[in-house]
Amino acid sequence: MPKSVSKGEQTLHVSRDLKMTAEGSNYADGKAILKDAFQRMVTLIELDHVINGSYQGLPLLASVNVVVHLPGDELNFGVDESYNLSVPATGNPIYAQIEAQTVFGALHALETFSQLCNFDFTSRLIELPSAPWAITDMPRFAYRGLLIDTSRHYLPVPVIKSVIDSMTYSKLNVLHWHIVDEQSFPIEIPSYPKLWNGAYSYSERYTMDDAIDIVQYAEKRGVNILAEIDVPGHALSWGVGYPSLWPSATCKEPLDVSSESTFQVINGILSDFSKVFKFKFVHLGGDEVNTSCWTSTPRVKAWLTQHGMKESDAYRYFVLRAQKIAKSHGYEVINWEETFNNFGDKLDRRTVVHNWLGGGVAEKVVAAGLRCVVSNQDKWYLDHLEVTWDGFYMNEPLKNIKNPEQQKLVLGGEVCMWGEHIDASDIQQTIWPRAAAAAERLWTPFEKLSKEWEIPVLSTRLARFRCLLNHRGIAAGPGNMLNASSTDQSKESCARRGLQGAKLSSDKTEEEVKTNEV
Repeated sequence: MPKSVSKGEQTLHVSRDLKMTAEGSNYADGKAILKDAFQRMVTLIELDHVINGSYQGLPLLASVNVVVHLPGDELNFGVDESYNLSVPATGNPIYAQIEAQTVFGALHALETFSQLCNFDFTSRLIELPSAPWAITDMPRFAYRGLLIDTSRHYLPVPVIKSVIDSMTYSKLNVLHWHIVDEQSFPIEIPSYPKLWNGAYSYSERYTMDDAIDIVQYAEKRGVNILAEIDVPGHALSWGVGYPSLWPSATCKEPLDVSSESTFQVINGILSDFSKVFKFKFVHLGGDEVNTSCWTSTPRVKAWLTQHGMKESDAYRYFVLRAQKIAKSHGYEVINWEETFNNFGDKLDRRTVVHNWLGGGVAEKVVAAGLRCVVSNQDKWYLDHLEVTWDGFYMNEPLKNIKNPEQQKLVLGGEVCMWGEHIDASDIQQTIWPRAAAAAERLWTPFEKLSKEWEIPVLSTRLARFRCLLNHRGIAAGPGNMLNASSTDQSKESCARRGLQGAKLSSDKTEEEVKTNEV
């Protein structure tokens, strides 16, 4: 829901030759991004329908005028994503007006515009109901993320691009790419070319050019790519190409803390990453580190003794040294919350702590003066199929954080699509529509969010959004994933309750909608 919105009762019809004009002081860099986005928007509202009706006597929306005030097309973290969108009911000609500080705010406005339109099967034209519209909008949180995992199951590049496209429909803006893990190492690292020997197969890999292509594709859509290497645990696959990274041939994880070559490899990876992944953050993992290999390997144990370290000291040493390497390449670091739980006072003070184990962590992190991203697994893990969409919606990142200065330290949140049990065939139906429930929590002003007792009304909006995704070719599943196997019921739910619910939500009273839902 936008920050503010008003609408009327006039139905406009969108010209089949809809034009866009763009203006703004010193605005040239982002015009190509804007032009491409406009063409994608037109494709979305047409949905391959044949637009062949007659406009005679109908109010015609002829163009969209876009004003962008700031030059540049760099997608920096915290970029202004606000916009104003107005669609008048009268005029000769009628044109929609978008005003934004940056091209990325304008992209969000075009997405909102697209969702105001639909194909009218009577007139065979695209219609825009309820004009005049006046929308003022901006995101609540700067970080609105989705994690994908290409180590547990390889995801082809077109699938990753499809996920990026679908993110823009609910205004998510960070794709957290959990690229490698213990199961596979699918990405090319020019500095250490044998690392991707740890891929599942010869064909299940990403070249550096693939990574550049994905990053550029995402940036043009207002999405940052957050790359992750999870160290020192979750790294068994590294040793397929470089066995010296294992503590021993029989005890292969975590990475060998005693070897300088381990940190040279990390340095090489992050050096190569810095040429591709331009987002200001890199994710270094740091979770679920079982240090028993270090003490059961005589060589590593002797190193610990020589340096007066216990296992916990070595864990801290590894994480902090990896942070310094990342900083030397211009990155700020995100680490999973175990690093904070074990040695939070030793972390670099610019560290972003990624909460995942449960609730109550964010308030401790910001009280310690560190930044936080919320992904608590009991609410925002998409692979937890038992968590329904309303659980995603009601998860509040600022729970129990009352101090305004501490609230600013919560950058936002992220829903996580771990890859153990999904692949290219079902990733989208598992992400959506539940991720959209979290996306609204992260975008919409707190005071505009629905309350628990409004869930029946909210469900009609989510059902409509799920149908919108399906119509756009995104295989969004039912909101309750445990019913996903009931395909007949799921299909009927989209066709009957979703689209009908959209009409009811605008034409009926709240009480009538609740009655209909019951």
